[in-house]
Amino acid sequence: MSYHDDRTGASRPLPPRLDPRAGRPSRPAAPGDPTGPGRRRLAAGARVVAGLLSLVLLGTSGWGWYLGRVADASVNRTNAIPTSGNEQTVDTGAAMNLLLVGNDSRAGATEEELALLNTEANPGLNTDTMILAHVPADGSAASFVSFPRDSYVEIPGYGWDKLNAAYAYGGMEAPDGASDAAVQAAGAQLLIQTISSLTGLRIDHYAEVDLLGFFKLSTVVGGVEVNLCEPAKDSFSGVDLPAGVQTISGEQALAFVRQRHGLPRGDFDRIVRQQTFIGGMIRKMLSDNVLLDLGKQRELVQAAADALTVDQNLDLLRLAQQMQSVTPGSIDFQTVPYVGTDRDEQDRSIIRLEDEKTLHAFFAQLNAEPAPAEETAETEAPAAVSAADVDVEVYNGSGISGLAGDAGEELTASGFQVTGTANADSMDYEVTEIRHAAGDEALAAALAAQVPGAITKVVDDAASGTVQLVLGSDFNGVGQAVTAAPPAPVTEGADARTAADTDCIN
Repeated sequence: MSYHDDRTGASRPLPPRLDPRAGRPSRPAAPGDPTGPGRRRLAAGARVVAGLLSLVLLGTSGWGWYLGRVADASVNRTNAIPTSGNEQTVDTGAAMNLLLVGNDSRAGATEEELALLNTEANPGLNTDTMILAHVPADGSAASFVSFPRDSYVEIPGYGWDKLNAAYAYGGMEAPDGASDAAVQAAGAQLLIQTISSLTGLRIDHYAEVDLLGFFKLSTVVGGVEVNLCEPAKDSFSGVDLPAGVQTISGEQALAFVRQRHGLPRGDFDRIVRQQTFIGGMIRKMLSDNVLLDLGKQRELVQAAADALTVDQNLDLLRLAQQMQSVTPGSIDFQTVPYVGTDRDEQDRSIIRLEDEKTLHAFFAQLNAEPAPAEETAETEAPAAVSAADVDVEVYNGSGISGLAGDAGEELTASGFQVTGTANADSMDYEVTEIRHAAGDEALAAALAAQVPGAITKVVDDAASGTVQLVLGSDFNGVGQAVTAAPPAPVTEGADARTAADTDCIN
């Protein structure tokens, strides 16, 4: 793998320790080989969030004193926050932004642990998934925004490339002979500069965690509950799970969040897997089984602290105190808005993100307060009226011949005064509408009681004292509810869920 240096104009190969592909077998894995590259691809975002939240959420349970001692003694620190290129151009007030990154370093794993995880020692660093955690100033909520690894972005000093190359490029800027810690800090700084430019946000803090730490956390917590719509079996990731609700940990937890092959939307469904696992971890750690088990809390804090590397100034205790009121339902998961997949000049698969204006607007609204409800004068509910007092005009917009006449006869039989039937201005109405003039709410309500589910609206062309019934393709007859509309399809870039969601996923 090589890169083009904008500053020198030369093409230079990445050193093996910085190449995201470093450490993979020199021979290609055979089809179906469970030890192939796909199996070793890591769920970076899920790991780091699980580790950080283990410390943050347990800090709210009365163990702040212990958390402080363990954090000071065990959490690694790195100089991740750059002194330039990390400016706030989007107004989000006093909110805190944390960049959460995972790496696949296995330096601390024993041979037995490597065998258990179906992987091998790897000197390379890979940041396949990045997540921005946005915490409003009052700490009452949090938004986690996932960035696909193949997002095509502009990396300061290096031009356009995939987002997961930023960390490696930054590491190359460390002086020759620099320590691993210095390389890590340089990589983190360029990644932060890239994310800051992309989002318009200042990145306040940074946290990173490794593969072994995630494995230990999912095991210590006693597993996490997930819900699969269909059975999942994939030789590349090693996942082998039945459909339905189940508790997973250890090797199967890793396989669950790593699976990409065989999923309808590939990496995007993998992101949903990661978000689902994080949500399950949050629910588990807020449950009585953990909050009342001091021994398990101690194990979790130790495992998380050992796995994490954070910036020099991240105060875990203060973050825990800030988020004391957080609940699963107030933690949102989203994916950065994107246009779709494409090919770059090197014919690589990439993900095109939305334009800068759209992205900045998206991140600006993450902690936007809902607009206060307008004060309105209290009004009494309109008095009920009988069917005999309601004049109705029936219009057929369903495309079914004769439907207006049939509906008119049914309304007449029900006591309404049908003053006319005709075709609507279009035969493509999908939804039945009840239209009326302002002030005729009681008349419209009487008709709506006979067509449950119809949309009621005020229009200018309705004569006062007369209600219009426009039949759509969902109309099933007077006295019958209209056919419910199918749920709106999920559109690219619009994935959203909370930590409280337990619906089944791919």
